[in-house]
Amino acid sequence: MIIVTGANGKLGRAVATRLLDRIGPEGVGACVRDPDRARDLAERGVRVRRGDFADAASLAHAFEGASRVLVVSVDTTGEAAVELHRTAIEAAGAAGARVVYTSHLGADPGSPFPPMPDHAATEAVLRNSGTAFTSLRNGFYAASALMLLGTALRTGELAAPEDGPVSWTAHDDLAEAAVAALTGDALDGVTPALTGAEAVDLAGVAAIASELTGRSIRRVVVADEEYRAGLLGHGVPHPTADLLLGMFAASRRGAFAEVDPALGRLLGRPPVPLREFLRTELAR
Repeated sequence: MIIVTGANGKLGRAVATRLLDRIGPEGVGACVRDPDRARDLAERGVRVRRGDFADAASLAHAFEGASRVLVVSVDTTGEAAVELHRTAIEAAGAAGARVVYTSHLGADPGSPFPPMPDHAATEAVLRNSGTAFTSLRNGFYAASALMLLGTALRTGELAAPEDGPVSWTAHDDLAEAAVAALTGDALDGVTPALTGAEAVDLAGVAAIASELTGRSIRRVVVADEEYRAGLLGHGVPHPTADLLLGMFAASRRGAFAEVDPALGRLLGRPPVPLREFLRTELAR
């Protein structure tokens, strides 16, 4: 059985539904903190069990009978995140399962973007675990480009700190890659970067959005502290503001600029371009 953790989240749910279509409900299990939110999966025949990375006993039950476990990285940072990942990895290993972990392009102990050292540390845990694993070096979600556009669609100004090119990658493409890793043997250990086919900075994002909407959107570079102050003034928590600034700092270093053909080879088709992703989302 293939177990998908985080099956109530965007990536986890996309993986679970694709697995349903690929191998049928008898081969799919969902590990979620709130089983009530996964009733639709249960109604389709998926085994849904409560599992929390902070509760090793719950994971032992959720991972029972697993041959492979998708460990979706948590939405917190720091040592707490690494320990939660460690608990999930150890539970999967105890179940005799292979771990498929959702890491990230730019995973680096020295990165200024907080999730990146956590991914690097988790990959070290995997290497030392004695458990068979695949660590998916996922590209930066294209949905983040849409988020960064934010009010620019209304104001005509995409105001943000200095940035660098990013190989934006669609959730759906990464979900398909995860399914390939969970159902096949083509990926082992730390994968190449699984990215879109081009790297685009925010000036490029603004230009694409201008073309798609027919409205002029210009890129405006603001100082880091000015941007942080604006976020805090709009009620964004301090840790979130610092995390966003770390993302821009890492992108300026080129941490997310790598473009690799691995994802296209895995999918058997070109990854969805940022332009097409934005076209679809902006039409909603």
